[in-house]
Amino acid sequence: MEVASTVASLPLLADVAEVDVWGLWAVTYRDVVILDASNHAYATYNLTEHDLQDPASYDELRSLLLAAGGL
Repeated sequence: MEVASTVASLPLLADVAEVDVWGLWAVTYRDVVILDASNHAYATYNLTEHDLQDPASYDELRSLLLAAGGL
């Protein structure tokens, strides 16, 4: 985790047993949880079901990110 945070400026969430974010948010492996400006879950997008090499999936995720950001 420490290496990932020094390589990129993307926000990361490290789940710990005391919090169990995976359980609270009901996420599965490869889910991207998109937050709004208030840090509330806006949408969840699964990368196993939606291959980002498919232009339609890429555009769909991009649209969700922009909408969550109010753009």
